[in-house]
Amino acid sequence: MSHSVSSAEMAARPSAMPWFQLRRQLLSKIAYPLVGLAILLAFWWFGGYLIASNPATQSFAGFAPAQALPQAWQLFVSGTLMGTVLPSLYRIGMGLLWASLVAVPIGILVGASPVLRQITGFPFQLLRMVSPLAWMPIAVLAFATWDGAIIFLIFMAALWPILFSTAFAVQRIDPMYFKIARNFGASPLASLQRLVLPAVAPDILAGFRLALGIAWVVLVPAEYLGVTSGLGYAINDARDILAYDLLAALVLIIGVIGYLLDSVIVMLMRYLGWQNSD
Repeated sequence: MSHSVSSAEMAARPSAMPWFQLRRQLLSKIAYPLVGLAILLAFWWFGGYLIASNPATQSFAGFAPAQALPQAWQLFVSGTLMGTVLPSLYRIGMGLLWASLVAVPIGILVGASPVLRQITGFPFQLLRMVSPLAWMPIAVLAFATWDGAIIFLIFMAALWPILFSTAFAVQRIDPMYFKIARNFGASPLASLQRLVLPAVAPDILAGFRLALGIAWVVLVPAEYLGVTSGLGYAINDARDILAYDLLAALVLIIGVIGYLLDSVIVMLMRYLGWQNSD
């Protein structure tokens, strides 16, 4: 009898496991994030309620979700949002592009050469500790356009995470692989293409993800610099005209766009990790 029950349990187990896994995936990917979002909205609503119910702060009631969320939707449906976001995406895209073009080659060289690591270690760490916004006066003097100055600040924000991630990734490559490549007659260019770049690509993307987060934070104050477009300009303008509902809506939009950009990088990292494991 006990044997038959055990057999029945074993027969039922394969059909039960997929449901358990599906339930766990739904919880981790949908339910738990929604709970976190609900908690965030609850804190936001409660903060807005406290502001609106206090006569001393009632003029800032536009920060509450009841005013900010409709304003964000209005920006979206009116088409105004696209004209605000595109200049910011262009600036951050150019800054990240130039940072990658400079940081990846230097990172490969630094990672491959112990002598070069010793030479560059102190000055690179020194420069890395300087806030990207501290370069603002130099950027204004060095570049003829405001866009150029902002892109330079984004470049300085993104440079070091990509450079150090690349250098550390190259350091972790087993030297035996390079010896094998040389024994098979591989040229330095072939070793770079077939050995180094595939090995360091996930780490470069990890550094790029970190760089994107830092650059996205730097973007808004950088766009206070004389430009008449972009998210930073829109926030500054909303503050000047005391449109707090618009200001809160723009802050929300900045967070959403930053999250979407980060999600794209995470998907690329997962794809490259899967490719390298095959």
